[in-house]
Amino acid sequence: MNGGGDRGKTHPRKSGFTWGVSTSSYQIEGAAKIDGRGDCIWDTFCRQQGRINGGDNGDIACDHYHRYAEDVALMRDLGVDAYRFSLSWPRLLPQGRGAANEAGLAFYDRLIDMLLEAGIEPWICLYHWDLPQALGDLGGWTNRDSAGWFADYAALAARRYGDRVKRFATFNEPNVFTLFGYGFGWHAPGIEDRTALHKAIHYVNLSHGAAVDVLRQAITGVSIGAIHNRQPCYPAGPGREDEAATQIFAEYWNDAFPLPQQFGSYPPGLAEAITPFQKPGDMALIARPVDWFGLNHYAPHYIKADSSKVIGSSFGAAPPDVPRTAMDWPIVPGAFRDTLIDLHSRFRLPIYVLENGTAAVDKPDSAGQVRDMDRMAYLQAYTSAMQEAIAAGADVRGYFVWSLLDNFEWTAGYSQRFGIVYVDYSTLKRVPKASARWYANLIADARRSRDKATGDVGCGPAAQR
Repeated sequence: MNGGGDRGKTHPRKSGFTWGVSTSSYQIEGAAKIDGRGDCIWDTFCRQQGRINGGDNGDIACDHYHRYAEDVALMRDLGVDAYRFSLSWPRLLPQGRGAANEAGLAFYDRLIDMLLEAGIEPWICLYHWDLPQALGDLGGWTNRDSAGWFADYAALAARRYGDRVKRFATFNEPNVFTLFGYGFGWHAPGIEDRTALHKAIHYVNLSHGAAVDVLRQAITGVSIGAIHNRQPCYPAGPGREDEAATQIFAEYWNDAFPLPQQFGSYPPGLAEAITPFQKPGDMALIARPVDWFGLNHYAPHYIKADSSKVIGSSFGAAPPDVPRTAMDWPIVPGAFRDTLIDLHSRFRLPIYVLENGTAAVDKPDSAGQVRDMDRMAYLQAYTSAMQEAIAAGADVRGYFVWSLLDNFEWTAGYSQRFGIVYVDYSTLKRVPKASARWYANLIADARRSRDKATGDVGCGPAAQR
């Protein structure tokens, strides 16, 4: 049974450009030990000494589970068209499979219904890194059975929410959670193993294809994509070793998932390594038709040869003259523009930018205001770069800021703030930053531009306020 009061209601399709904000379940929801939620691999990882800055965890996070109404009101005040969030797999299926958890299902009913009432379209991402620990104990993404587990989970989500939600993403950044989780050991589950990495890549791709089929069959009018973190990769040094390492790294980072999902083949540098885990027909199961390409973009990578890593390469230093964010990520808006143009040329799918933003050192001033000028400058530069890509012909149809709220930033804990809304972690009070006002003005100005010019994508520049 559906616990929401608006069953059957969906957000009206809006013409033009989609403006939104993004979050993920583990990073904001909290409520880790109540209402039947099971452990996920990040709960376990956070308990391991030395894994997370400050010993932080997602047990409380932003307490979005209890404060979602306040957060929806913040989105309504921003004027966004859409909200991309992820479902917590262990909240819906505490053991990852088997009996569903009604309390968890009902939470998302309430959230979805409130979004629709506020005129905000819900975009569901099925997986943003919080694999149920019970499945992790069975090998997680290194177990071929994961494709069946994920398909069953997708079917549950489709049955429950498909009457009101039409936008679904299968995975968020599969390149990151496989490479960091199974190759480098930096993220949950903390494994450094070449074989595990290649199994995980292939079985996540199989899971994507299985979920696409399930969603397509279950939901009338569904619009499906996957969300890929894609960044240009440059050699950190002038030598041939770094150049070769960069080519290898770029195949893992940029192509290990979009290429098989769109074209049914792995990039040359990975194909041989993944062959032992393939069965006849796998590539056809992976390359299922999708409706759009989800892009997360922050900064280019500078890559060096590194024999200590299972792929022989890792992150190097950016040139000293490249400006950086508070998280030491390079600021290169032109790389964003070029990525959008390249995506359009290679994949010929509508593009939605589903994460873009920056960490900054944000503190309230004496008046209680958060004047995050660095973030406003970053967002101005990157949305302008997006305009340039659109002018060059890239089919970009939406832009979502990462993130609505300051949140748990994985191994950085709560030391880095990406939100356009400040969260006081001692009180959980929300304070919209200057960047929130800037973004609201950008959206309003874009709509005015769209209204004045037929055919305008609604991405006109807004004066900084």
